Amino acid sequence: MIRIYQDGELRDSELLKRNAPKFDVAGVVAEILADVEQHGDAAVLKYTEKFDHAKLDSLLVSEAEIDEAMAETEPEFLETLRLAERNIREYHEKQRSQSWSFTRPGGAVLGMKLLPIERAGLYVPAGTAPYPSTVMMDAVPAKIAGCSEIIMCTPCRPDGKVNAAILAAAKIAGVDRIYKIGGAQAIAAMAFGTETVPRVDKIVGPGNAFVAEAKRQVYGKVAIDTIAGPSEVLVVADKTGNPRHIAADMLAQAEHDVLSCCVLVTDSAALAEAVQAEIEVQLSELERVSIARPSIDDNGKIIVAANLRRAMEIANAVAPEHLEIFVDNPFDYLDDVKNAGSVFLGKNCPEPLGDYLGGTNHTLPTTGTARFGSPLGVDDFMKKIQYTYYPAEAFKKLAPEIARFAYKEGLTGHAKSALIRLEEEAET
Repeated sequence: MIRIYQDGELRDSELLKRNAPKFDVAGVVAEILADVEQHGDAAVLKYTEKFDHAKLDSLLVSEAEIDEAMAETEPEFLETLRLAERNIREYHEKQRSQSWSFTRPGGAVLGMKLLPIERAGLYVPAGTAPYPSTVMMDAVPAKIAGCSEIIMCTPCRPDGKVNAAILAAAKIAGVDRIYKIGGAQAIAAMAFGTETVPRVDKIVGPGNAFVAEAKRQVYGKVAIDTIAGPSEVLVVADKTGNPRHIAADMLAQAEHDVLSCCVLVTDSAALAEAVQAEIEVQLSELERVSIARPSIDDNGKIIVAANLRRAMEIANAVAPEHLEIFVDNPFDYLDDVKNAGSVFLGKNCPEPLGDYLGGTNHTLPTTGTARFGSPLGVDDFMKKIQYTYYPAEAFKKLAPEIARFAYKEGLTGHAKSALIRLEEEAET
């Protein structure tokens, strides 16, 4: 049963604690990465057979397989996917940034070019559940950014087939190539390139502990979005909150993973007890109870705070991936939010809205990284190139100052680079 705590009963270390996998995957992942880097497709095929129990002739998903998936997917769900794509695109198109420049007196020109990365690599998990929504969240911003190519890796079933809904989502979102690869071997293939899989410039998307560790280890050879941890939600609610709705919102996260973290912070002891009881009722009816039960029992918390302002302070300390402000006047508290991945305002805005159709992104900072991290967006698929132009007269005025700075750092070559231009002008 989820525990109820009084404000101040939990030390900061307990309040902020996230449970990690109880096994060390770093060594195993390092071996897989090295093997794929050295042996390419052969290693990827070997691990696909070992971990996914699929003996493949080709890693690439064919156009015929994509067409088959589109035909197999219910027309109603295809329309839902198209609606999701439109909503996600509408939101993310507002994130477009522009190149810029300015001119200083004397003719110096400084600026910034914004360019898309050339090749984006998406990882889409399909282990305990398939995630066509993740395809949309990762591919649509990359498409808006203007990446030349978007490739995707996702695990296949033992029969060598990829989940039809994932393939349909990829088709609608505009993914260029899809590979039947999961786990750390997928990250390795995209990071290093193989005979079949091209090397990408950036890898985005969530995954299990092996995927997260692989992304950590390849960072520097390629860019990554973030190291995703288990999903989490924190609900701030007052006495007017509906305990059935709050319990359902918390369990929506608990069913993701046994390590998922679900927290309620409220100023009402009565609501705390009602939600605690309601979670037990709904757990007994939940299909994925074997996952949700340990998540709730081991990682769930209900905290009774003195008031809602204090509840918001606790929320900022936790820095949750998802924050629900479950009150009638949620905009009164929006300015109080300092640390959160995605905020859901009001009583009719459950977190699953953001997972699927709201339009905001669901690839978010987890495990407290919302203190400094941001949701995945168009900027994640852009790079910036700065440039400088100084005409001779403008540079001449700065050269002595450049040299003074260089001498202070003991870099006489730097000083010479600036002053030699003055010397040559004096000689003429």
